[in-house]
Amino acid sequence: MSRAVCEHDVVLDDRNDPVLIELARDIDQRCRLRGSFQLRSGIVADEYFDKYLFEADPQLLRRITERMVALIPEDTELLGGLELGGIPLVTMLSQLTGLPSLFIRKAAKDYGTQQLAEGGDARGRRVVLVEDVITTGGAVVAAAEQLRSRGAIVDTVICAIDRSNPDLNQLPSVGVTMRPVLTKRLLDTVHQ
Repeated sequence: MSRAVCEHDVVLDDRNDPVLIELARDIDQRCRLRGSFQLRSGIVADEYFDKYLFEADPQLLRRITERMVALIPEDTELLGGLELGGIPLVTMLSQLTGLPSLFIRKAAKDYGTQQLAEGGDARGRRVVLVEDVITTGGAVVAAAEQLRSRGAIVDTVICAIDRSNPDLNQLPSVGVTMRPVLTKRLLDTVHQ
């Protein structure tokens, strides 16, 4: 598989890879919705990739996470799934790799253990974040900064779909590299 490098991410995205093309087509057919959708970023989009449609499908979930395995840096110690969409992905990815997982909340609980990351101590350990769809990277930036303030090493996020515009992507400003399985460009290419 050839490696294409984008300005804001590293992509194992080879349009000559028939397995990736088939996955992109299946995700596109299952998850692309048309209408008016306000995204977390505040951007209004005329189409939406409903990640819950592939995350709730055990076959698609497995296929996407099998592709994620190759994107994990070798020195990874923990996989951190962002609430809510990253949780099914990180759970399956942990099963496939044997790496322990963390479940990263949007904010630390104000009761009980008051944890931001459930599942273990990330202090001094390399955590690779796992997210479903990234548009601006805002949720990833917030999680990375909060984990870093607690002593974790965070410099990579793996995502199922990168739908970001490089001009709006916040990840480079905080030193986080994105490694997507699929890009909006590839999904648009296979869209029928």
